[in-house]
Parts: sequence; structure tokens; C-alpha cells
Amino acid sequence: MRTTVKLTRLLLAVLTCGLMLAGCATDKAPASTTFDFGPATPGAAATTEPFGAVVVTDVTGTAALDNERMYYRLAYADPLQARTYAHSRWSASPLQMVTQRLKARIAQSGAKVLTATDASSGVAILRTEIDDFTHSFDSQASSQGSLVLRASLFQGHKLIDQKTFTRKTTATSADAAGGARALAASTDAVAADIIAWLATLPQPKQ
Repeated sequence: MRTTVKLTRLLLAVLTCGLMLAGCATDKAPASTTFDFGPATPGAAATTEPFGAVVVTDVTGTAALDNERMYYRLAYADPLQARTYAHSRWSASPLQMVTQRLKARIAQSGAKVLTATDASSGVAILRTEIDDFTHSFDSQASSQGSLVLRASLFQGHKLIDQKTFTRKTTATSADAAGGARALAASTDAVAADIIAWLATLPQPKQ
């Protein structure tokens, strides 16, 4: 009798383990979604003369922006905590994406975009640093893509001018997709601001 009870308990344990393993096998992790800025389609025609030639260096920023994580901030609850979307990521780091977008937009304006290796010593150098690149929530239903970028224009080691640009674009949805679209729009807006700013500065002497 005892042997029969033991066998019955053993069979129940085996069946329970089998059902648990089957459940684990069928529970798939949510698919990860990858975002970028989309194509840099030409915008409105420039209303000012292009700057000329400029070396655009890689955008710099904090270590948090040098990976593919998508950050958001609940400003209404805890503005000091930066959170990450669990199943959404950028296709490249924000530093890389903003660098490529700036180069594309400046080139579309008619300026010649050069790198440090192929430019002559007289070409101006544009250095940029990101202070903020966040999908920020003012409330559970209201959010915006915020970009704060400091740009410095040098000729050699001489600073020609420096300016901080800030753009905030309202997100169309309170999720990673809405944040990605808002940050892409803010980046394009900052690029346009930089192009307009460069046009006001004196052309470096070659």
C-alpha cells in the first residue's frame, strides 16, 4: 500500500514538472523593437547662404548615451531617475545617430561636410556635446522628446563662437515609438538651428 502511494506521488511530481517545463517552453519573451530617426528626407530650401566647408566631429555625451538603450523619465513622479524601455532599443547609440543626422542636414544645406582627416588646417571645426536626450513624461499621458546640445565652432584652437540649443517635441503616443518620433523631430530641429547659427558667423579664412 505504501509503495503504491509513493509511486502515485512520484508520478504526480513528474507530471507537474513536465507541465511547468511545457509552460516555460511556450511562454515567449516579448519581441524587441528597434528604432532609429528614419531617412533624412530633404527639408525646406535654405533661406541663407551655406556656411561653406566645416569639419563635423563626432557628437560627445555621457556614457549613458553611448549604447542602444532607450531612456525615459517620469518627471511628474521621480525626475531624478532615468528608466529604460525593457523591450525597445535604438539601432545605434544616440551619439552615433545624432552625429550622422547633423552631418546629413548640414550637407543638405549646401555646406561641404569634412572629417578631421581630409580637411585643410584652415577649415572650421564644429564640436557638439549632448546635455540631454530623453523621452520625458510630464504626466502619464503627456510626454516630449527633449534634446539639449551645446555646439562650439573652432578655427584651429581658437573658439569662434559657442551656443546651446534646446528643442522639445511633443510625443504623439506615451510609449517608446512616440518617444523615438519626438526625439527624431527634436534632432532635426536642432540641426536646422545649428545651420542657421553657422550662417550668421564669419567664414574662416582659408
